[in-house]
Order: sequence, then C-alpha cells, then structure tokens
Amino acid sequence: MTTTTELDDFPALTQRYQRELLAHCYRMSGSVHEAEDLVQETFLRAWRSAGAFEGRSSVRTWLYRIATNVCLTNLEGRPRRPLPAGIGTPDAMAGDALELDHEIAWLEPVPDAAVMVAERESIRLAFVAALQHLPARQRAVLILRDVLRWTAAEVAEALDTSTAAVNSALQRAHAQMAERGLTEDTVEANLTTGQQQLLERYVDAFWRKDVDSIVGLLTAEATWDMPPFTSWFKGAQNIGWLIGHECPGGSLDMPMLATQANGQPAYGLYMRTPAGDFAPFQLQVLELDGDRVKHVTAFFDLRLFETFGLPDRLPADYTPSPDCR
Repeated sequence: MTTTTELDDFPALTQRYQRELLAHCYRMSGSVHEAEDLVQETFLRAWRSAGAFEGRSSVRTWLYRIATNVCLTNLEGRPRRPLPAGIGTPDAMAGDALELDHEIAWLEPVPDAAVMVAERESIRLAFVAALQHLPARQRAVLILRDVLRWTAAEVAEALDTSTAAVNSALQRAHAQMAERGLTEDTVEANLTTGQQQLLERYVDAFWRKDVDSIVGLLTAEATWDMPPFTSWFKGAQNIGWLIGHECPGGSLDMPMLATQANGQPAYGLYMRTPAGDFAPFQLQVLELDGDRVKHVTAFFDLRLFETFGLPDRLPADYTPSPDCR
C-alpha cells in the first residue's frame, strides 16, 4: 500500500508553509525581498529532494531545516543589515547635515499580512535588528531554539553540528541579545483604545504639519531614524526640528495610509507633487510606549509601498478620513 504524505500535493504544501517560512527567512536575512527569494529556493530544493524524504521528522521540520541552510548559504560573506542607530554613529543634533549611504544593505520591514500572525512577537523590528548583530549560525541557533522551540538535538542535526556546540552558540547569542535588552518577549500586547486614538492624532498632526502636536505625541527620549540616511535623532524636540525643517511637505501635503509591519503600527506617508496628487515618500514603522510614540523608523525605500500593498498614487482631492487613521 502506498502511503500519501504532504509532499504528494506540492502546491498545497507551498501554500500551507509559505507565510511561516517567509517569517523565518526574514528573521535570518533582515530583508523581506531576500526572504521571498529564499523561500522560493527552499521549495525548489524540497521539490527536487522530495523522493529522498524518509519521514524521520515532520515535513514542517524538514522544510525549516532546508530553509535554514539556504539562509546560511545566502549570508556567507555578507554584512549584517543594520538600522542607522546600529552602525555605531552617535545621534545627530538639530541642524546637523544628513548623511546618506546607499551602499549599506539596510534592514527592511515586513508586512504583517505576509507572515503568520501568531509569530508577530518574533518579527518585532527591534528584535530582528538585534538578531542582525549575531553571526549567522548563532542567529540560526537562537531562532530555532527560542522562536521555534526546537530541542538542542534537533538544531544540531539541522546544522550538522554537536549538541554542545548548539548550547554554546545559544549561550553566546543570549549574552549579546541581553546587552541590548531585547528578547522576543519584549513585545507589547494589542493596541489599547488610547493608543488607537494616539495614532489618529499622529496621522492628523502630519496632515496638518503641526510640529508642536507631533512633538507632544512623542516620549521625551524618543528616537527617529530613516534609512538610507545614516543620521538618527534622539529627543522629542530634536525630532520636531527635523520634521519642521527637513521634511519638504507643508500643511495638507502629507496624508498617511495605515498598514502593519513587524507586528507594529505602520504608515505609508505620501507627499503632494507639483501636479497636485500625492506620491509615496516614506514608510514609517512606529514603536509605542504607553500613550506616546517611542521610536519611528522611516524607510525611504519606495519599493516597500508595493510590498505592503499600498497605492502608488493618491488623487489630488484625497483627504484623510477618521477611518484612514
């Protein structure tokens, strides 16, 4: 009698595991665009070797093993993907020249819609940024052990190493993550009603370019970065100066469309063009602290608007409504 397995219906298998494998490859690579390619490579290798699958583990575990090794191969010789605050430069002061660097492969956000909702804790932007500071194999060990909850023996088999080496790598990874005060457990619960109202005020303040209101919605020690600019800013007043003096839009020039990135509130910010309509300008990912905004990363990679399913233009008569905030 022939036994059927998940591998007998490969289209269904790819649909079933696509989103969780994308989250895994994103944690490893720090790039949603690379992660999409890595997942496709994973499925290609799985399809080619399906006949050799012996059933000693679940198909899911087997796929993660393939994906992890695809990611490790991809990371060989590549620099980590940082955010501006993670490259070692001090925070900028109001009036400092903005430094631009397109040569750095920056960390990218990932749409919540593209990954498993249950895994939002382990794709938090700050957590993924901290992962990038780990050597690739330590990164893999930490993700497999702490996020996927594999045993040390399972990780050792997947990485073709010893259990002792896995435990040692995990200990070193934990030490580095602890230095940054970050674990996948440092994630807030779902937004409260007060936080939803805060976000509505935030969107409205940008639409009106009310810098004083924006400053009032930030924590005193809030931080702001905006890859590919290496400059990053700390302090609500400092950030207010940046928005007031460096952001080209004026009142009624900057509508925002809401989305979700890395388990966090995010917005596509548009800028009015000379023709009167609105074009993509930056994708903001927000981190909240109670009833204030603690950190904003404003990504200037305009490819992200398509990645997040945001329109490439808004009409000239567009006006934000309460439902859009």
